[in-house]
Amino acid sequence: MISNQEFLVTGVADVDSLKDKILGYRQRGKLLDKWLVHRLDTLLPKLMKDAGIDCWVLINNEYNEDPIFWTLTTYDQITARRLTIMVFHLEEDGNVSRYSVTRYPMTNFKQLWNDQSVSQMKVLADQIKSWNVKKIGLNFSDDFAYADGLSYSLYRDFTKELDEDLKERIVSAEKIAVGWLETRSEEEMAAYNDIVGIAHTLIGQAFSNKVIHPGVTTADDVKYWMLQKCIDLGLEPWFDYEVSILRNGRDHLEGEEIILPGDMLHCDVGFRYLNLCTDTQELCYILKDDEFDAPADLKAGMAAANRLQDIVIEEFKLGRTGNEILKASLEKARAEGIVPCIYTHPLGFHGHAAGPTIGLWDKQNGVEGSGDYPLHDNTAYSLELNATSYCETYGCDVRFAMESDILLKNGKVYFLAGRQENFHLVK
Repeated sequence: MISNQEFLVTGVADVDSLKDKILGYRQRGKLLDKWLVHRLDTLLPKLMKDAGIDCWVLINNEYNEDPIFWTLTTYDQITARRLTIMVFHLEEDGNVSRYSVTRYPMTNFKQLWNDQSVSQMKVLADQIKSWNVKKIGLNFSDDFAYADGLSYSLYRDFTKELDEDLKERIVSAEKIAVGWLETRSEEEMAAYNDIVGIAHTLIGQAFSNKVIHPGVTTADDVKYWMLQKCIDLGLEPWFDYEVSILRNGRDHLEGEEIILPGDMLHCDVGFRYLNLCTDTQELCYILKDDEFDAPADLKAGMAAANRLQDIVIEEFKLGRTGNEILKASLEKARAEGIVPCIYTHPLGFHGHAAGPTIGLWDKQNGVEGSGDYPLHDNTAYSLELNATSYCETYGCDVRFAMESDILLKNGKVYFLAGRQENFHLVK
């Protein structure tokens, strides 16, 4: 079932009007630290139980942190401190106790290393032995980089201190790591809609006469206007934005190319706010003197891309793998006469986040590993794809590349802050 009504918000015309709405650094930290404790108390026990792992260990060196490190620590813990070890123990009562084996105390963790005459790895190994754990989960994975953060040297140093029977209990903590990253809490899901709404507002103003002066403004002028606005608002771009031009069969004109009437513009924009990423692609048409709307064939191309979005969403069924969703979506789209390319990905703490990969632009027959991962509830995705249509306006095939952010909650899919169904227009 597709629904977006519960999550739609009214956009604002001016990005600067958002300044008072976006939290400052201190307020942000207080909120995120509260969210973190809730996630640790409610989500982590379930993930460890489901994975069958009663001891999860993260070992990091300063400036070579595990990719998951910052998602488990308070807002003021920007990096690891020297050798930082975090241990999560699933107790018999179902709760998870949190320990640190560090030189400096960590908020939300009980400090285990008090005698510095004994090495941290020795303290860690002795503590695990005292618990008589069944499985020790470490972050190594063949399929997910986010679950593969343990370095070889730290693995070597840790296992040197373990008895042989404990070494045999080491397993990959991939299920915990990916589950932790992909699952959104109630608070995060409630906030996500408005965060994506900021992205729509940003693009809406960038793709308007407030920013674009045809014949004067360049593609890079628009790109860097958006990047600068994000920085000014306290948002964190997580990749280098793109603004490109399609003109008379010439695709992907960018940089200092001047925007002219008759051009179709494409953008790719993503930022992180409140630890949640957006990833959005939208389209704009620059009207010619005698035009009041985009040409009919361009509108039809966008409609085909919107239909492809609907098809992919219709295949979102809990428990299905990314490859199963991809295959079913491509078959249905082709049966309807659409020329599809699907490269949808999870969204959350990271832009290209942990979870099921649903196609890559150069792998339309499935993605080994991450594509075999199943769809779970309370997760978010960037519905990224394109549909190709021949357009007489430009005398060539045109890829209508679009990207909308969606939320899977209680088995239903919602567009976060809506989606683009009509061109942004500039006169």
